Amino acid sequence: MRPVTKIATGLVVAFGALRLNGLDLLFDPVGWGLCAAGLLSLEQPGDAFARARTSAGCMVPVSLVAVFMGGEPTDGPIKDVIGIAATAGALIAVWLIVDAFMIHLRLSGDTSQVALLDVLRWAVAGLGAAGLLAGHGYAELSPVLLAGWFAALVVLVVMLFRLADRPEFSDGKVGSM
Repeated sequence: MRPVTKIATGLVVAFGALRLNGLDLLFDPVGWGLCAAGLLSLEQPGDAFARARTSAGCMVPVSLVAVFMGGEPTDGPIKDVIGIAATAGALIAVWLIVDAFMIHLRLSGDTSQVALLDVLRWAVAGLGAAGLLAGHGYAELSPVLLAGWFAALVVLVVMLFRLADRPEFSDGKVGSM
């Protein structure tokens, strides 16, 4: 599997939910692990893909704790903190992943892809942050906000799948352009 395909598939697994008898079959830590593995194939020492890989790698244990805490019958401050950390960490990881692609695309002169990725990362992060606030009672979660966030995430994942065919990302070696 190509590195960018691993990243896009990882985001689908991390943000998707396929429930059977209350159990999410798309295990979030596996999704973040796929993202980290794809980013590891693309990174050069100290570049943006290395920072994104670190963020995705940190999300593996955070989402693992969130998955196991999600089954607890009681609500409490620890569960809230873990939920906030998981959501904020996921939004930061998406931001850094998209930023890494934007940096390399900008250096190759593909400004239209960069502009679209920039809008999508702001939409995913901004609407996700609004959803985080709504989940804790600080705002009202409207269906429009949720639909906008979901649409932005879907378009972002589709764009990543399309980037997998680009020569600079397909062989797993992103040179310093």
